[in-house]
Amino acid sequence: MPRGALVRSEFQIYPYFCRAGKELFVDITAQLSSKGQLTVPKAVRDALGLVEGDQVVFRIKGRRAVLARTKSLLDLAGTVPAPAARRGASWADVRRTTRSARTQRRG
Repeated sequence: MPRGALVRSEFQIYPYFCRAGKELFVDITAQLSSKGQLTVPKAVRDALGLVEGDQVVFRIKGRRAVLARTKSLLDLAGTVPAPAARRGASWADVRRTTRSARTQRRG
């Protein structure tokens, strides 16, 4: 599909959305205030599914910045494998074990 063609997003139609394969490319501008603040345009909030209270991260790649939605801690639950023996351990036990192991490594 040519760049700039109309593409139906799940929220509404924006004339500046275009797709190349599975990727969605959007060119939207925002103006930096005198206090260094940006307002994230509605089209970007809609495309990323951002709502009030969400956190975002700016990833710097050379002279470009990429804005991405951060996952909440609950979204990450279960993404890191844990040995069966450690599942269900209290947070205090996890911290105690970790600190003890770190102390032993330092000698």
